[in-house]
Amino acid sequence: MDPFVLVLVLLFGTAVLFAPLGLGGGMLFVPILLYVGGWEVASSTFVMSLTLTLCVSVGSGWVHRKEGLMDGALIRIAAPAAMVGATMGALVVNQLGEALDPVFKGLAMLLVGWACVKTWRKVRGNTPQQRTGEVRRTPLRIGALFGGMASAVLAIGAGAVYIPILNQFGGVSDRRAIGTSLGLMVLVVPVAVVMHASLFEGTWPPLWQMLTAPVAVVGGGVLGAKIGLKLPDAVILKVFFGLLVVIFSRYAIDVVGTYL
Repeated sequence: MDPFVLVLVLLFGTAVLFAPLGLGGGMLFVPILLYVGGWEVASSTFVMSLTLTLCVSVGSGWVHRKEGLMDGALIRIAAPAAMVGATMGALVVNQLGEALDPVFKGLAMLLVGWACVKTWRKVRGNTPQQRTGEVRRTPLRIGALFGGMASAVLAIGAGAVYIPILNQFGGVSDRRAIGTSLGLMVLVVPVAVVMHASLFEGTWPPLWQMLTAPVAVVGGGVLGAKIGLKLPDAVILKVFFGLLVVIFSRYAIDVVGTYL
């Protein structure tokens, strides 16, 4: 059996898990492609991860929009800044060249570590009470700019950035922040994909892999969104936290090994 079949199964499962959380899945897509699929840390892998993230965002976002959980006004406020951030991030990745591998893994480890802390607080019920009603445009746009940069530099949807800023500065509830985050990704991720693809000068992975992976993820994203609206948040968060710990450990091993 081709090892990439296992990759497809893992990608499908990741989409099922991440869709209810309002996250694109890049935090798991990249490690799966690197450590299971044997891909390299390069713009080609970033393009694939971002494409998969887009598939989750489209599938899950469609379900959330049907449920009335997507705020178009907030997307219109945040999207332009996030798109600028995605363009800047792709240019940074292109300039790093051979230094991309350790820099990427170090930054990814920090992001996953931050996500571990935030998720654990939610599991324990120690998160601050959410703010609702008031829209603070300037900090929302600044946060979206950072989210767009993170999306391009780390090949993620950046839901881990968008959701808290939408919650805090957009004045929406958790569920509505998740749906709005997915809508924001649908607009921003293609910018990062186009930038990375246009700047990449290396060899692309096999075409059949690049075509079958999105199919697996679209199915997982739609299924995950439907399941996630029915499951308790605590169940999803605990599974998510466990996976984050595994990914953080794997990145940490690589980062430490680089400097020993």
